Parts: sequence; C-alpha cells; structure tokens
Amino acid sequence: MIASAAAVSAPADHAAAPLVLASASPRRLELLRQIGIAPDVVDPADLDESLHKGELPGPHAARLAAEKAAVVAGRHPGAYVIGADTVVARGRRVLPKPETEAEARRCLDLLSGVRHRVYGGLTVLAPDGRAARRLVQTHVGFKRLSEPEIAAYLAEGEWRGKAGGYAIQGRAAVFVRAISGSYSNVVGLPLYEVAALLRGLGRR
Repeated sequence: MIASAAAVSAPADHAAAPLVLASASPRRLELLRQIGIAPDVVDPADLDESLHKGELPGPHAARLAAEKAAVVAGRHPGAYVIGADTVVARGRRVLPKPETEAEARRCLDLLSGVRHRVYGGLTVLAPDGRAARRLVQTHVGFKRLSEPEIAAYLAEGEWRGKAGGYAIQGRAAVFVRAISGSYSNVVGLPLYEVAALLRGLGRR
C-alpha cells in the first residue's frame, strides 16, 4: 500500500531508499506501475504552475518539474524523488489544463488539423542530493475535427484537467493521425527516461 504524504526515512543503502512521486496524477502512478516501479509515497507539491512572463513551453515544463521535485524532497530527506510536468503547446503558446467546457473547446479548436508538441519536464533527485533532468518532446498530429466530434468529446468530460484538453489514452486516441516520440510522455510521464535516470542515480 502506498503511503500518504508522511515523511520517510531512507536506509543507508541508497539503492533501496524510498521512492517519492511528487504528483497527484493517477496517470503518472499507473505509468510507473506499468514498468514495475512502485513509489513508496505519493506527495503532490501543490505549486503555483502559472507561466512566467516570456517563458517558453519547454522551459516552463522543465522548471515546474524541478520545482516540484525540490519542494517534495525537502519533506522527504534521504529519498529518491520524481518531479514531472506535462505541457501541451501549439507553437509558443502553452495550452491550459481546462476546467471549463469553453476552455476545452478552445484547446481542441487550436489543435484541430495541425501538429503540436507535448513537452515532458522530468527531474529525479537522489538521496545524496544529486539531480538528473530531462526535457522530452513528442510531436502529435491531430486530424481535422468536425463540430459533432468536438461536441461528443466535450460531453464525455474526459478533457477536464488534462493538458491541452485531451487524453491520448482515452477517447481522444481517435483524433491522433500521427505521433513522433514518446507516447507515455503524452500520457503524462516519459517512462524510458524515468527508468534511465533512476538507474543512473543508483536506484535498483
């Protein structure tokens, strides 16, 4: 059973130190479990994720991932910490995680018939303070969406709280005509990079 946000103490052997996921996303937790990685603690950072003035999509995702990991690491000394953030962008424009149907419609209108980028910021911190970071970029091409398709998708509510207003692992899969790069990055966590960074920092 995964612990809540209570702090954990790491054993002397860093390879067996606890693992903390600095995210409340159930998708990230499911992705980690998919490759046999089970966090000992799930502790969301609860940061202000507002875009800084002039900040581009990639650097925005990278900054948030690093900040999430740093905040949560301060609550769990001696643990491995995974911080991640997913940003959907059309050009230089960062699309929101919509909370209203109107916001979601604007996202789908912007993505209809064009290619966009999904940036996955990733920071992994080791118990001894070492940090490993990656910025993963996936290109996704949407078909041109008809009004009935958009209306049907909005009615399902799957878009709520999803970066860019869609979930590629759900009903929106039918919108995707092409993808180049990490699929799991679009879902919420680039699994190849997560596993590689954990190994590189000594976790087995």
